[in-house]
Amino acid sequence: MKPEVTEDNINNKQAPIKSLSDIQRPIASELTAFKTHFRNQLDTEVFLLNRIVNYLMRMKGKQMRPILVLLSSRLCGEINNRSYIAATMIELLHTATLIHDDVVDNADRRRGFLSINKVWKNKASVLFGDFLLAKGLLVAIESNEFELLKVLSTAVKLMSEGELRQLKASKLQNMTEDKYYQIITEKTGSLLVACCECGAISASADDITRERMRTIGHHTGIAFQIRDDLLDYSKRETGKTAGNDIYERKITLPFIAALESASLIERRKMRWLYRKRNKTTDEVEKVRSFVKTKGGFEYAYQKMEYHAGLALSKLNEFPDSETRHLFSEFIRFVIYRKK
Repeated sequence: MKPEVTEDNINNKQAPIKSLSDIQRPIASELTAFKTHFRNQLDTEVFLLNRIVNYLMRMKGKQMRPILVLLSSRLCGEINNRSYIAATMIELLHTATLIHDDVVDNADRRRGFLSINKVWKNKASVLFGDFLLAKGLLVAIESNEFELLKVLSTAVKLMSEGELRQLKASKLQNMTEDKYYQIITEKTGSLLVACCECGAISASADDITRERMRTIGHHTGIAFQIRDDLLDYSKRETGKTAGNDIYERKITLPFIAALESASLIERRKMRWLYRKRNKTTDEVEKVRSFVKTKGGFEYAYQKMEYHAGLALSKLNEFPDSETRHLFSEFIRFVIYRKK
């Protein structure tokens, strides 16, 4: 069942992992320009919207998707105004989906802060998310960036489909590994694919280069989501509610792999426990222990490294450069990050 991990450049755990700030430093001026562009799109005369916007800006996310857009632009050519438009559209879209997700999941925290729905309740949160989505559309239309808009619209469609598939699978408790990959490819991978492709588009890359960037985004997105799923099982402070997937009965790769290694009786017991609503802390800990004992963590970790290795292999088709090395460090950060 375990995949063979053959990518030496990702499997070398002796090499130190750069921090996100180290990766940001070479593109610091471009990130500053993006932040200004992004903030300007949120100006509004509505008092409540301004309050929520100011709170949002204080939350200071890692901005990994704008970084990915800018690195993709530089890898394929150069960062320019189209790159900032692409990064702004994607960050508006991503932020809107996070806000809507918190409403759906009834989440209390986001990035170490109280979630927006916790502070302003669900109605204001949903409307604010809608505001961000509308702004993303307007950014594209006002700049005549219809090609970027098509890529982002496709990503939104896939993300919605992925979320609905996960909702159905969680309800029926019939998740398989194949279904899991389809879901994470749609709900997470599609946006990272869009980041890479939009970066390439902004640099006027040819079709072959765009397809190469899509492949990098696809495998990076899968690795990114598996890492997120592994972190959810950890007790480390990540800025989100620990064990939220277990409480919400979302079946992810570590649990799927653990079930494959368990006996029929164990599988029945753990499936029953996972289906249970309002689990106690002890019951969540039982799930964690089961996944660890049955090799679920190890299997998911190897799969994560495998997909990151495929992304790096495709990245190495580009000429050697400082940007390519920086991009490589970004991928390594994605899979070895602590939160």
